[in-house]
Amino acid sequence: MTPVRWIPALVLLLMSFRSGAQEKEKILTISGYLHSLQTVMFSSPKEEFVHENLLHNRLNLELTICDQVRLTAGIRNRLFTGDMVRADAGYAVLTARDPGGMDLSWNLITEKSFFLNTTFDRLSLDIKAGKTDIRIGRQRINWGQTMVWNPNDIFNAYSFFDVDYPEKPGSDAVRIQYYPSFSSVVEIAASLNRAGEVTAAGLWRFNHGGYDVQLLGGYAGSRDVVAGTGWSGNIGTISFRGEATLFAPLKKEAPEKTMLLATTGFEKTMKDNSLAMVQVMYCTNPPDLQEFSSLYNTTLSARHLAFSELTAFGQYTWAATPLLNLTLAAMWFPDLEGYYAGPSLNFSLAENVDLSLLWQHFSGDFGSGSTHLNLAFLRFSYIF
Repeated sequence: MTPVRWIPALVLLLMSFRSGAQEKEKILTISGYLHSLQTVMFSSPKEEFVHENLLHNRLNLELTICDQVRLTAGIRNRLFTGDMVRADAGYAVLTARDPGGMDLSWNLITEKSFFLNTTFDRLSLDIKAGKTDIRIGRQRINWGQTMVWNPNDIFNAYSFFDVDYPEKPGSDAVRIQYYPSFSSVVEIAASLNRAGEVTAAGLWRFNHGGYDVQLLGGYAGSRDVVAGTGWSGNIGTISFRGEATLFAPLKKEAPEKTMLLATTGFEKTMKDNSLAMVQVMYCTNPPDLQEFSSLYNTTLSARHLAFSELTAFGQYTWAATPLLNLTLAAMWFPDLEGYYAGPSLNFSLAENVDLSLLWQHFSGDFGSGSTHLNLAFLRFSYIF
């Protein structure tokens, strides 16, 4: 076992000193959560069920070296058990594969029925110098403006269907942010992935007419020249957001074509804190969906967010009581003759303790013929 694999154990030891460190100098802060996620997958209630359990512990650490310098780390410790582990020996190998330029994911224990994985999805040094912020290392570069699909997120896109990863993936990158004023920022960032592909771009965000507007340009994955824009603001009491990115292959002989990916959406918060949201996405050349698992791919690129020329989404969250939220979400894929439906329930059992029940139903031609699939999740969460 390499020395770096002992870091999670060291972190657990540091937790025992958390209170003292925070009370005296607040040099080290530690937070995180513990999730127990039980998953059941089936085509219909009459068919065989596939079970999986995921015990997910996250640790967020922030070490303040001085007022201008901080070291940040985020660690995911995940214990997988169940039918999928037993049925597919490659499951553990795929989980341990780190897509970043640094290999920061390891399977500490791998057995026939379970495996334990540790991954650093955040590990960066933050430096502040006047109006300039510099961050070096694994980080999330969030350039998205909309809620479901983010074609402006050329560094680290994500799958909407991943129910147990609220932090979303990061990139191994260098990012420089300069703030000319309180309502504007100029950014330059560059990242490297496992395959040695480089993404480098610049962004300018400013406020105009009450809207936050951004312009970006660069190249992504050593394959595409990209140019995009995004905005967020309000029309009365309704939030109005949107993004658009043009992807043009660097090489004429590239298999992928020039593509425009654009999305816009509206959100409305009610007096009882209920929320209604709609979003549509248009893609000029959507890639073929090779297999259903692509919908869950946590290393999606911004170019591959769409699987249909037009995609529509709607969601309503009803705040039934201060402790209970009920949500109904739906997505339509016309080109796949398919749809997604996802009701969920979240109940606060106590302070920092939640119980969630989620269901995902997919129907359509998702790459390997007609698919009718259900995934049900029961999640217990403790946040500390």
